[in-house]
Amino acid sequence: MFVLYETPAGYAIFKLLNEKKLKEVENLYLEFETPESANKLLNLRHFEKFKDTTEALAAATATVEGKLSKALKTTIKKLVDDGIKESQLLVADATLGKAIKEKLSVDCVANTKVQELMRCIRSQSESLLAGLPKRELTAMTLGLAHSLSRYKLKFSPDKIDTMIVQAQCLLDDLDKELNNYMMRAREWYGWHFPELGKIITDNIAFIKTIKLVGMRENFHEVDLSEILPTDLEEKVKEAAEVSMGTEISEEDILNIRQLCDEIISINEYRTHLYDYLRTRMMAIAPNLTTLVGETVGARLIAHSGSLVNLAKHPASTVQILGAEKALFRALKTKKDTPKYGLIYHSALVGQASTKNKGKISRSLAAKASLATRVDAFGDESTFELGTEHRARLEMRLRILEEGNMRKLSGSGKVKAIFEKYHAKSEIKIYPVEEDNQIPIVMSKKRKLSEKPLIEEIKSEEVEVDEAGTSVEPPKKKKKKNKQSIGAEEVEVKNEEVEMKQEEEEVVSEEPKKKKKKKKAKAEADE
Repeated sequence: MFVLYETPAGYAIFKLLNEKKLKEVENLYLEFETPESANKLLNLRHFEKFKDTTEALAAATATVEGKLSKALKTTIKKLVDDGIKESQLLVADATLGKAIKEKLSVDCVANTKVQELMRCIRSQSESLLAGLPKRELTAMTLGLAHSLSRYKLKFSPDKIDTMIVQAQCLLDDLDKELNNYMMRAREWYGWHFPELGKIITDNIAFIKTIKLVGMRENFHEVDLSEILPTDLEEKVKEAAEVSMGTEISEEDILNIRQLCDEIISINEYRTHLYDYLRTRMMAIAPNLTTLVGETVGARLIAHSGSLVNLAKHPASTVQILGAEKALFRALKTKKDTPKYGLIYHSALVGQASTKNKGKISRSLAAKASLATRVDAFGDESTFELGTEHRARLEMRLRILEEGNMRKLSGSGKVKAIFEKYHAKSEIKIYPVEEDNQIPIVMSKKRKLSEKPLIEEIKSEEVEVDEAGTSVEPPKKKKKKNKQSIGAEEVEVKNEEVEMKQEEEEVVSEEPKKKKKKKKAKAEADE
């Protein structure tokens, strides 16, 4: 049984003299306490030294990728002729052992026992590698470490992501500084001309105006047509005549103009940096940039660390990326979790109404996660996928806003034809019927008491035809309760009593009228 041990100086192959010791892994470190005991267990069979650092770097990178380097291939081929093919080869890396077995047909073993043996060999490497000086091994180790670090940085897939992260962080810092400088300039010049800040709302136009004019007395002499529109220029000149600001000196104006120069230079650099970031984002993540925009995409990459890390996140994590504090606070207090994080600033979420922001952010996060994986691990860098998904999301947003929940797989032609020939009226009529909130319910007693009048009953009882014969209407059999019959009789009696009282009142009124007429005649005769 042989052992393959990798060092920065070269490859060493040891022969394991006692194979039974490998079975007792727990007590294996006792055999490597002294150099003498280690030499009794292992015997150096061959050592293949690297010629220079370049060869060592090539061998190290091949080992990391699980490939077989030229130096290792020649080393094992020499020992295959000596009979190593019949025995087993202990290897630290299982991937490397598989590659050796495929190309050289040597049985390789890689497990936890081999890892423990490698750790013990590393502790006594100076005594086991007798022909290699310690100083030379240290120099080779340092040189290989530096070369491997440069190689990883040069060929790392995340190297351009670092530029995006740094550019986005610098862009945010520049925005903060610009806001502070703008606020300071407005407050400073506001003592001299306070009305100008309310008239000119654009910060850059405000700064350019101050730099060009200086004192407010010079507004009539300076032409501002290149900076401001005509109507705004007239308002500024009118306000300068009646301004209530204090007087300032030429030295104050000089310092204010220097501040304006700084603001204009920072703004120009910010514009240049934004163009650089947009170009980088379209080159590295075109699909993600098409979906969420270059600023939001760069912030997502910066927050996750790299494009590959962002591609490893699921869609639910991408949706709330940037709202971690709110998420854990909601989980702690058992309240509703946030629906969006950095993705809230994208154009699609901004176009949606308040009730649809959560739905569209979830859909956008799913598509953005898919687009990120295509950008990170795809072979071709095109933005066709991002354009297609953006069109689908815009159609979904339109459907959500209209309130028509139909499948996205539909073509939408039928709906377009319907809308073409059936115009929707924008005028809405107020439903007056809904004002009455009291339900009209007829009680049973009320239904029973609603009976026809006596005169109607009498007129319907007997109908005389042309021949003079009486025709009675057919009677319908109805089942009535005793209570309802008694109620009807009482009501009929009450109505009869009321009719009699009315007749008596009419009869009593007639003699009173006659008496009055007689008195009037007697008075006339007298």
